Amino acid sequence: MELVRPRRGILALGFLMMAIGTPCGLVLPASTKYLVDDVIGKKQIHLLLPLVMVVMAATVIRGITSYALTQLVSKAGQRLITELRRKVQTHVAHLPVAYYDSNKTGTLVARIMNDVEGIRNLLGTGLIEFVGGVLTAVLVLGYLLYLNWLLTVIALAIVVGFALVLRKAFGIIRPIFRERAKINAEVTGRLTESLGGVRVVKGYHAEAQEEAVFAAGVQRLLANVLKSLTATSVMSLSATVLMGVVGALIMYVGARQILAGAMTLGQFMTFTAMLAFMIAPMFQIVGIGTQLTEALAGLERTREVMRERPEDEDPRRTVSLPTITGQVIFDNVNFAYDAGKDILKEFSFRSEPGTVTALVGPSGSGKSTTIGLISAFHSPEAGTILVDGVDLSTVRLDSYRTQLGVVLQETFLFDGTIRENVAFARPNATEQQIMEACRIARVDEFAEGFEKKYDTIVGERGVKLSGGQRQRVSIARAILADPRILILDEATSSLDSESEAMIQEGLRYLMQGRTTFVIAHRLSTIRRADQILVVEAGRIVEQGTHGELYAARGRYYDLYTKQHGIEANLFLAPGEGEEQPAADGARAAQASGTNVLSEAVRLLRG
Repeated sequence: MELVRPRRGILALGFLMMAIGTPCGLVLPASTKYLVDDVIGKKQIHLLLPLVMVVMAATVIRGITSYALTQLVSKAGQRLITELRRKVQTHVAHLPVAYYDSNKTGTLVARIMNDVEGIRNLLGTGLIEFVGGVLTAVLVLGYLLYLNWLLTVIALAIVVGFALVLRKAFGIIRPIFRERAKINAEVTGRLTESLGGVRVVKGYHAEAQEEAVFAAGVQRLLANVLKSLTATSVMSLSATVLMGVVGALIMYVGARQILAGAMTLGQFMTFTAMLAFMIAPMFQIVGIGTQLTEALAGLERTREVMRERPEDEDPRRTVSLPTITGQVIFDNVNFAYDAGKDILKEFSFRSEPGTVTALVGPSGSGKSTTIGLISAFHSPEAGTILVDGVDLSTVRLDSYRTQLGVVLQETFLFDGTIRENVAFARPNATEQQIMEACRIARVDEFAEGFEKKYDTIVGERGVKLSGGQRQRVSIARAILADPRILILDEATSSLDSESEAMIQEGLRYLMQGRTTFVIAHRLSTIRRADQILVVEAGRIVEQGTHGELYAARGRYYDLYTKQHGIEANLFLAPGEGEEQPAADGARAAQASGTNVLSEAVRLLRG
């Protein structure tokens, strides 16, 4: 009803045209009786021209209403698809990050683009044709009862029996279509992943493996389609048999009535012509009913998505933040992705405005989870996160995230120009502001060398730029956003020394006067941080500056000394650098979790 209500005027006009056009379509077969019995049988030739004129007028009216109906309703159906896609995309974009974590990108794309496609049959020509077929059958039924009740009852009994079969068949087919939409989304999702990760696929020469996965998916899709085709074929066969049985019975009973004088030849010919109009909608219902069933299956899947509650509709989020200073406090925060499996436990710290807080620790310790909580991607299970003294779980996300900037290790760029990617943070920024951000982030050093300069297309995910160039564009984007809270998640860990040196200068500018949170495995990049949090197993085990933690000779010391030892010895020949005490190496490796890297180096040397 939400879809129908705004379009009730168009649908009402469509039904009006159908109500006019449908009876006009019955004029030609109905005129057969008068042509045979009166014009030919009784030789009333003066009735021929008026009869022909009436038939022609009815045909023209039928054609005009049919054309107008198609133009009106079909276009309305296409507009509805566009509107629904836009509505679903808007809804999906506002769902929490947790929803994306549990659903593949390709699946969501299929739901936005494919599942709504069949809706046009619910509110387009499919619905009109379905109702039109039913209306035609009702009108014809009344006229047939008037012509010959006995023949009509015989035909109607068979048609009712067929209708019951159809009802049962559609109940069987509907789950098949629902399963097809699910399989199609899964296959599309995997294909999207495979195409997006083509470099990994080719790097491991896994083309055959991906071919096998895709082939298995489309084979499942084929099996589902074949099953549905079998069901629809059975219905078509039943409809064909129905036509034959009804035709044979009408021929037998009608011929006997003509011979007995109970029926004229004209009446019989009109009856058989009109009977086709009553039975034909049954064939139409088979085809349209299949489309409507598929559309309903897609609508159900769309409704599943639309029932998900957007993150900004949380009834607790009522506070709109003004411009913040950037104070962030974690007060005994506990968080778990799955119930009973805490990732963070009694997590507490305080970051003052304009300071830099670095998080270090082994993989899986909870650093990225902490960043996710600061970004309001998740809410804590227990404890409180305060921003400028306001509980973050009560803050409207639109007022908070506009003051948040993020620079990630894996920089995501859109398939557009350099200028468009930098301006993504502030679409209304002036050209001067964009150029200033590019200058600070050293984007100008490579962009000016391209033929199209800042209008150079970067390619999907920025593949036409190097890693350092992509990262500089990302930093320029963050500079242009002018955030109050800045998150740097492994922003330079994958870059070479020269690129890192260039980017560090841009980062230093970006961090000025902002509350910054840094995750870095390269510990040399965080020595100037105002405070360093050493995180292990979801707890803060050490906290302080680089000098304080290094002097304490604890976890941070182990991490720092071991990492610098590995970096210095990565490319030594076998046997070099082995004067380091084995016990210290083992202890540090165990503490930092970097023994995996050491083992990898030994394997490569071997």
